[in-house]
Amino acid sequence: MDMDAALKKYLGDAARAARLEKGFSQAQVAQSAELATAVYGRIERGEMMPSLPAVQRLCRALDVDANTLLGFSSPTPPAWFTSPPPKERPAVHEFLRTARRMKPRQLRALRGVAQAMLTTNSSTSRRPTPSTQDARC
Repeated sequence: MDMDAALKKYLGDAARAARLEKGFSQAQVAQSAELATAVYGRIERGEMMPSLPAVQRLCRALDVDANTLLGFSSPTPPAWFTSPPPKERPAVHEFLRTARRMKPRQLRALRGVAQAMLTTNSSTSRRPTPSTQDARC
């Protein structure tokens, strides 16, 4: 389960638990949070991620804080939380930013160049010749 799906499920389960603890119906919570009942039902089932303003309204309607709905009030990280992916090297990030601005034709050309560079690198021996050492600088 990816992080978004796990977060939706966690938030929905927490909202359901808070609602049942208070003895409210889904319709009552939805009306109080200014949501359609069907939308609130989808949130509880983990099928929909509410917007931040909707989360704030849910917190008021359920009389819980956002930390409870998101799982941050427990001493351990919430079940949906995974550590962020490792940071890209700055050069890779800059390259991707440039590539995102390219037109499809330019991207195809760049891909061809990159593939040629990889093919050249894999076909060279492990001991570089003097001319390839100069090119690496």
